[in-house]
Amino acid sequence: MIARIAPVLVFLIAVTVIAELADEAKVFDVAAREAAHLARGKVWRLWLLVIVLATGLTIVLSLDTCAVLLTPVVLAMARQLDVPPKLFAFTTVWLAGTASLLLPVSNLTNLLALHQFRKLDVEYLSVSWRPAIAAIVITVAVLAVLFHRDLGRTYVVPPTPHVDDKVLFWGSAGVCVLLGPAFVSGIEVAVPASIAAVVLAVLFAVRRRATLRWSLIPAKLVVTVVVLFTVVGFLTDHGLEDLLNRVAGTTSELRLSATAALGANLVDNLPAYLAMEPVASNDAHRMMALLIGVNCGCLLTLWGSLATLLWRARCDAARVDITWWSFLWRGLILTPLVVSGSVLALNGF
Repeated sequence: MIARIAPVLVFLIAVTVIAELADEAKVFDVAAREAAHLARGKVWRLWLLVIVLATGLTIVLSLDTCAVLLTPVVLAMARQLDVPPKLFAFTTVWLAGTASLLLPVSNLTNLLALHQFRKLDVEYLSVSWRPAIAAIVITVAVLAVLFHRDLGRTYVVPPTPHVDDKVLFWGSAGVCVLLGPAFVSGIEVAVPASIAAVVLAVLFAVRRRATLRWSLIPAKLVVTVVVLFTVVGFLTDHGLEDLLNRVAGTTSELRLSATAALGANLVDNLPAYLAMEPVASNDAHRMMALLIGVNCGCLLTLWGSLATLLWRARCDAARVDITWWSFLWRGLILTPLVVSGSVLALNGF
């Protein structure tokens, strides 16, 4: 268990440090202004741009990277434009989950599942593309309905924020850009993330040492993840697998996805995946149904995935209040639709 979660914890720490330092360098403020300029004063155009960015970042760079790197951009953008931030905040976190089915690198659960697809001699993308498209389309439709009033708003494009230190700005921006190809290179994602965090830490040590502080490390998140994995590991050793077999059944993929979604919302999607992997490992379609549950169905609780925890931390840092209740009631609208729709798409409707 430790060998499987150690890279996850290293990645979590590294990308959080990268996001904090890039934010200090004004990378996200400048990116927000550029996005606002491209949308030419219309919130709905800006929202479509955020959809494209969130979907692309999630598919190529993983949902955790999307939550860390894009959330500060959209929240800074909302602050600059004086528009409601929750439209953009929920667009980011929901697509970080539901757009994360397509590629193995899109989600850490997919990476954990990849060896099972290889054992079954099945190409991952051949099974994932239909439910992935369905999940994205359903998410965008639900967002449009829930936030339709905000989409009709307009705004005045603000001036480009002043950058105090251009060396820090361009260095931080360059690191964020280079993370893209690094994460899809096939290297363990914790490695480039760690290198990038060290590079930025050295740059700030030279240019702005006061920014470097222990609070950059997300200690509470790390402890939470370790506790969750420990609890699930203990329960797995004491009959959890048999219980999950009975609850998930052996025939209905929708029932399997629903069980996985419930587990993800209770204990986080990574330990939920590890606990349920033996239940689905004998069939590629059941493996994808499991991933639909833990990836798309984990959007009811704020601890349903690492990405949601990272997103909430970025919202707190930007003083955007997301209560557990506001997250839950919106998730109750999205989750049944996206899980059932994705399972139907998996089976070719």
